[in-house]
Amino acid sequence: MARIVVVTSGKGGVGKTTVTANLGVCLSELGSKVLLIDADTGLRNLDLMLGLENRIVFNCFDFLDGKCTIEKTLVRDKQTDGDLLLLSLTKNKEERSVNEDEMKGIISELNKKFDYILIDSPAGIDEGFRIATTAAEEALVVITPELASIRDADKVIGLLLAKGIRQEKVNLIINRVRPEMVQKNDMMSVDDIVDILSTKIIGVIPEDKNIIISTNRGQ
Repeated sequence: MARIVVVTSGKGGVGKTTVTANLGVCLSELGSKVLLIDADTGLRNLDLMLGLENRIVFNCFDFLDGKCTIEKTLVRDKQTDGDLLLLSLTKNKEERSVNEDEMKGIISELNKKFDYILIDSPAGIDEGFRIATTAAEEALVVITPELASIRDADKVIGLLLAKGIRQEKVNLIINRVRPEMVQKNDMMSVDDIVDILSTKIIGVIPEDKNIIISTNRGQ
């Protein structure tokens, strides 16, 4: 059975999709079979980051409508040495979105085929968030060291707990940290964030301009 993890943020622009893509690559290269699900039906970007935007032939609605098997909706990433696949929940031509029951059905169909299922949630806490979190058992909340991001993360954490994800299964990743600014007290420190959110931090990622270059190249 897969570990089903939703990667969410509340605030947009914090690097949530970048974290999802790179975490998926790392887990696959360590020997795990990983599925990435892009749950941002309106503004999908995970396929671009992986360089797979031109390889999507079937989408989730082809499976839900009985036109193909679930396996045909999955796109394999050939740039990594690991076992990494992508499923995009992009809207169909009628602008129909996946609902919560359909999302649970998709996860149930794929649960036994992978070690990890990472769900890239859209920003915000509306319908897209509810769909992305409906089958998740764990959550990674990606934030940046700024008050707006932390305030939104606090609300997201409360919603995740209300949906039944246990406190110990909700973890933080602090992205785009600039140590020189922290030292000058121009940026919040890790300790400051822990005091505010009272949630375990499992990763701190420094700002890196090479991320922009890699993302634009789909690498």
